[in-house]
Amino acid sequence: MIRHLVSITDLTEKEILSILKNSIKLKQKLKSSKKATEYLKNKTLVMIFEKPSLRTRLSFEIGMTQLGGHAIYLGPTDIGLGKRESIEDVARVTSSMSDIIMARTFSHESIVKLAKNSSVPVINALSDLEHPCQILADFQTILEKKKKLKGLTIGFVGDGNNNVTHTMLLGAMMLGINFSLASPKGFEMNHDIVKRAKKISEKTKTKIFETNDPKLAVSRADVVVTDTWVSMGSEAEKDKRLKIFKPYQINSTLMHFAKKDAIFMHCLPAYRGYEIAADVIDGPQSVVFEEAENRLHVQKSLMLFLMNMLN
Repeated sequence: MIRHLVSITDLTEKEILSILKNSIKLKQKLKSSKKATEYLKNKTLVMIFEKPSLRTRLSFEIGMTQLGGHAIYLGPTDIGLGKRESIEDVARVTSSMSDIIMARTFSHESIVKLAKNSSVPVINALSDLEHPCQILADFQTILEKKKKLKGLTIGFVGDGNNNVTHTMLLGAMMLGINFSLASPKGFEMNHDIVKRAKKISEKTKTKIFETNDPKLAVSRADVVVTDTWVSMGSEAEKDKRLKIFKPYQINSTLMHFAKKDAIFMHCLPAYRGYEIAADVIDGPQSVVFEEAENRLHVQKSLMLFLMNMLN
């Protein structure tokens, strides 16, 4: 059976932990020997990009190279996904020639259609609804720093209605991590996502807390997280958003409400002086650059998993 990663919930708790543990092993092996194992020799990854990215392209392309394979970049003008050619036809043609596909799209439905019509694994490298690759890297970073996941509390401050918060919430519930969110009114999380998360939380006995007060969200948190206030596609609302979100900046004052050993995370790109103060992102509690590097390692582990080569 072909496995895809469209949503973080396409994986089980056991599978996520297996991917994370293997990712840590791959990372340690690379850093100790400076050599990668060519598990995917002669395999080809096709990378479909509707949105530009630094970390996504670097991590997938370098990762595939380190695994002995080859990556092909297809930008917005190369395909015209769903415009010049239907998504269904793109999936059929691309999967007939490649071994695995990753796509970074505006619409989540585009990822869904690619997966439904592909004969090889499809990875959601970002959509407007979810960002599972980023969250896997986040969980790896938390595991490395805290040595555990179950029982921790994540405090997220900022825009609740974005792909990072949605996927982090779902993943946290699966792994037994409590999740608190502070967002302005009108920027709460997607109701369907929260509904799904609450069903999962009933099994894992985890808690979801939503508020408009940033202090309450980060109170006693083990991990403090934020993201840009103006995501790609929301540029027209920039001035409006900057005013609304101003009280939601993560700064040293707010960090004092979290646990003393709390770590700070941001998926990047970050805008110092807006969602994050410079003294926090560049301070001792910040793990954002290790978090970014872990995209490389966890995506290698993910590709091996989806191609039935994870051992």
